[in-house]
Amino acid sequence: MASADSRPVIPRRPAVSRMVRAITSPYYRYRHAKVLHSLRVGLAMLFSILATTGIDIPHGIWSSVTLLVVIGGLQHHGNIRKKAAERAAGTLLGASIGLALIVQQNLIGSLPLTYVLMAIVAAICAWFAIGSSGYIGLLTAITMCIVAGHGDNVIDVGLWRTLNVLIGIVIALAFSFALPLHATYSWRYGLAANLRECARIYTRLLEGESIGEEEQVRRFLEINRRLVQLRSLMPSVAKEIDVPQAKLEEIQRLHRSVLSSLELLATGPLMQADAAARAAYTRRCGAEVQAVRTMLLATARGLRFGRAQRSGALAEGAAAGVAAQNVSAACLPATVGSTADASRAGAPVADARTTAAPVAGSHAATPLTPLTPLTPLTPATCDSALPLPPDLQGPYWLGQRLAEQVARLRAALCDTESHWNIERHSRILPKT
Repeated sequence: MASADSRPVIPRRPAVSRMVRAITSPYYRYRHAKVLHSLRVGLAMLFSILATTGIDIPHGIWSSVTLLVVIGGLQHHGNIRKKAAERAAGTLLGASIGLALIVQQNLIGSLPLTYVLMAIVAAICAWFAIGSSGYIGLLTAITMCIVAGHGDNVIDVGLWRTLNVLIGIVIALAFSFALPLHATYSWRYGLAANLRECARIYTRLLEGESIGEEEQVRRFLEINRRLVQLRSLMPSVAKEIDVPQAKLEEIQRLHRSVLSSLELLATGPLMQADAAARAAYTRRCGAEVQAVRTMLLATARGLRFGRAQRSGALAEGAAAGVAAQNVSAACLPATVGSTADASRAGAPVADARTTAAPVAGSHAATPLTPLTPLTPLTPATCDSALPLPPDLQGPYWLGQRLAEQVARLRAALCDTESHWNIERHSRILPKT
């Protein structure tokens, strides 16, 4: 046995290595997204000032203004690619129109004509600003005014401002891809947090632990708040991982269905039942609830880490296998039991028939296959609810419905795992 003062087996990482590891960690960037975005914009602003002032570019302030317009309100990588291109296009188009107005003013010399042309351009930009090309239309009009003024700017001023606009765009795009904040990670971590909370609440219901009304309202408000946040992230996630938004909508719908079923269980007859009725419910549905809890936690872990974890893989796989047998005996859908042992190692959802043996035999992560289709409830399942008191028949079937929804949610996540598992992409690319 090693003594207390013996050297550690694994040496401590240097401070610089720990700092680099923390900054490059997706979860660290997710937890400190606002700080990193503010730091990135601040450094980009400083760089634009030094770049324009250091080489004495006239009207260099417009480089900083363009920088803030392009990157200031964009945080996630999925939005940056689209919105930055739109803003760059609008800025260049507006600068070209502004220079054209200056040229016509110098050639014709009619200020009323210049004012009318600027008003017409602004009206056209306003037409497009309401539609899907809103950023391009709005920035075209703004940049036109910046470059041309009211038509009285000289041509060299317009050219210098156009150059500054281009410099600001380049700096903004360069800094926007430094330590990018992926919306996919925010979506995954938020969904994983909700699934863990659902597993915690479901277990407390089974164990007969009473949940106060205030605590229950607080917990479900927090879950629903994250649910709304996930909805706002879906367009960016779809752009980042190249998945049709309809797939994410299906995952969101199943997620919402799981929360609704759990809330009905938490506020239904099960919470008002006496100790004897709860004991009967526990005897009948205990294995089912534990299997659903296992599946919720396994799915959350797969979303959180994006890969199988070696730590505890054997013990968790064995425990999930026992739960799968109990669930199968209780006539739950086949997928609920068959997928539990595959995902407790943190891997995306898979059929246990293809993953149980490899996990039990080795510590390495094995290839995963999609979930098998859900098996519909058979008539034999109906008899399993008969021993329960009449007032607990509803919670029993609601629990069956919850198990089916969780299995479907996990299957949907498995179907898109090759897209949202960004870590797998980063590991495969160097090998390729």
